[in-house]
Amino acid sequence: MSTRGSVAAEPLRAAPEDALPSPLREALDAFCEHLRLERDVSPNTLRAYRSDLLSLLDHAARMQVATPAEIELATLRSWLARLHTQGASRSTLARRASAARTFTAWALRRGLATTDAGARLASPKPQRRLPDVLRAGEAAAALDGPAADAGDDATDPVERLRDQVVLEVLYATGIRVSELCGLDIDDLDLERQAVRVLGKGRKERTVPVGQPASDAVHAWLADGRPRWARPDSGSALLLGVRGRRLDPRTARRIVHDRLRSIPGLPDLGPHGLRHSAATHLLEGGADLRTVQELLGHATLATTQIYTHVSIDRLRATYERAHPRA
Repeated sequence: MSTRGSVAAEPLRAAPEDALPSPLREALDAFCEHLRLERDVSPNTLRAYRSDLLSLLDHAARMQVATPAEIELATLRSWLARLHTQGASRSTLARRASAARTFTAWALRRGLATTDAGARLASPKPQRRLPDVLRAGEAAAALDGPAADAGDDATDPVERLRDQVVLEVLYATGIRVSELCGLDIDDLDLERQAVRVLGKGRKERTVPVGQPASDAVHAWLADGRPRWARPDSGSALLLGVRGRRLDPRTARRIVHDRLRSIPGLPDLGPHGLRHSAATHLLEGGADLRTVQELLGHATLATTQIYTHVSIDRLRATYERAHPRA
């Protein structure tokens, strides 16, 4: 049994990184460099890993652990238990346990530890809440919404063209909002009605787009983008009002504003359109592998949640419509 000290159940706030023992701080920096250079994770993923591991290493230091080699299974369990007492959700505990396992496996490979303390670390499975999705008719209402506003002088016509591209392409392709904002003009092949997408881990995939999305892009490139483009706009497909590449936060606002403007629609963001596109593809007869490829999911298990969405919708319809349900 370990003889290292316990930590009182005070609020779990990580100390600044420079308060960590040097071996722990250096290991954290080296691990994050590994994620950035060798695994090519996104900036958001890198920040999440760093935050989770700073929490772990701060807890370990409070237990008199000074090096990665001294991190034990008991250290990891104590950290998760403390998080739990502070009210961390199951999904947070699962994510942080995963980060810890990735770190301890890396430390063993790098020779910073002689055993992988996280190999036997169990964590609660996160509760998989089924995503909210639009029905097909609701999606059509959201995308066709601007028709009624075409004469609205309060809305910049260039902004309307840009916003329509955001909505049409997100729903047509199911791509992530970061992928949408990262598109360049030459990523679209409008003759073939396809778009080249650079996804997580810099993995490239080609996704088809429908005619309404192609028409929206044509209109934006012809009558919208040239009016906002500046010398520093580069090849970005979508622009903000100052001519720079569209920020994902602006794209999220565009989607929320559109859905909120139509009575009866749920307030969803870009990921809601992604969920809706996947669900409607499966309901229309697409196979799971095809949807996995279109969405850029690394594993089929991630895509399978959409089959549960469809089954739940089918059950709800059955219970409303069948007299002996």
